[in-house]
Amino acid sequence: MPSPQLVGFEHRVIVGIADLAVSNNPSVTLTTYSLGSCLAVAIFDPVVRVGGLLHIMLPDSSIDPVKAAAQPGMFVDTGVATLFRSAYQLGAEKMRLRIAVAGGSQIMDTGGFFNIGRRNQEALTQLFQRHGLRVAAEQVGGLVNRTVYLSLSTGEVRLKVSGQVAETVLLCGNSTTT
Repeated sequence: MPSPQLVGFEHRVIVGIADLAVSNNPSVTLTTYSLGSCLAVAIFDPVVRVGGLLHIMLPDSSIDPVKAAAQPGMFVDTGVATLFRSAYQLGAEKMRLRIAVAGGSQIMDTGGFFNIGRRNQEALTQLFQRHGLRVAAEQVGGLVNRTVYLSLSTGEVRLKVSGQVAETVLLCGNSTTT
């Protein structure tokens, strides 16, 4: 006797710190937790329904090229390149990608001495400008932690912000416009 089909089953894939995941499986929700100064970059191609999520720690891989080679998701420059290349391998196209960014807070650095969150944001903005990429939605900065969810069935990006009960829709899904 065949096993029953699970309808509406959602599979949550956790993207850890300095890591990334890309998929074309509509039952997957990519999730990354507790973004402080780190940034999350979510991408989604609504035509081929490919999405990816990256959890970046630091702005520039030149501080540790060996670490960047072993763990490209740690840095803005190597992580974004790896995220996009992985999505392209599944059929995504650059000009169709919808991009959402969250994080970059000033957590545990209230004096602003290190400014890692802001430096991550600046590095990401410069990289996107150089490559002609436009962010469709973002929630960055401040003094809060964020959790990000990317639904591959819809392309919707949701946030859970520390101190808030409800989740926030950062980027609506099911749109083929950029």
